[in-house]
Amino acid sequence: MDLLQAPETLLLETHADGVLQVTLNRPDVGNAINTRMGQELLDLWLRLTNDAQGVRCVVLTGAGSKIFCAGGDLKERKGMTRAQWTHQHEIFERMSWALVDLPLPVIAAVNGHAYGGGLELALCCDFIYASSSARFAMPEVTLGIMPGMGGTQNLPRAIGERRAKELIMTGQAFTAQQALAWGLLNQSIEPEQLLSETLRTAQTLARNAPLSIRQVKKSIRYGGQMELRTAYRFEVEAYNQLVDTEDRREGVLAFNEKRPPRFKGQ
Repeated sequence: MDLLQAPETLLLETHADGVLQVTLNRPDVGNAINTRMGQELLDLWLRLTNDAQGVRCVVLTGAGSKIFCAGGDLKERKGMTRAQWTHQHEIFERMSWALVDLPLPVIAAVNGHAYGGGLELALCCDFIYASSSARFAMPEVTLGIMPGMGGTQNLPRAIGERRAKELIMTGQAFTAQQALAWGLLNQSIEPEQLLSETLRTAQTLARNAPLSIRQVKKSIRYGGQMELRTAYRFEVEAYNQLVDTEDRREGVLAFNEKRPPRFKGQ
């Protein structure tokens, strides 16, 4: 599988059933996102969108056991000109949108603290499993900036407008237990079990019909932005595209033959 040539800031590992584990790999700086990491993530999401090369589900995590991602690399940003800062942020913007638009399901395995752009990155994923010891924050206003990778849009959609305003405007940190109670997380898991549990779920997704998964993801994301009756029609259009697929025929046949289906994404 040739997804990226010798990435400097990422570790790519394939697992059974077409699961790709992507690890943010700058543990010495809290897996902070520098320009190189932003570009490598952008390139990866675009390559997977253009040709998944057998990948059916992605797990995104961080190196080490304490920090998922500390956000943007402020050491790299020190002394940047306006033009340099703007150029870098354009890469980050394109990267986050490419992740949102990725047709494959993506699960964030938040193995530690997720601050600023790290939390925004997790919010761009389809759902989030997190270590019970993880903490979260969007502290950008304490640095004279604001969230700029979807945070002011994705966080309110996950936990509600009032609470999101409070968290973003104060910059205060919150725990995994709070994040779970507020609906930000799908699961809070003991640290030593986080990756194995996330991979287990990813492999379940990967065994399901890949075209169906893609249509579900598209229908939920875009239908949620529509008036309800229009969204219903959008869902039916997505459904109808699956009727004449080999996978639909295989699913019905496997059910009647009482065996596991063998989906090919066709």
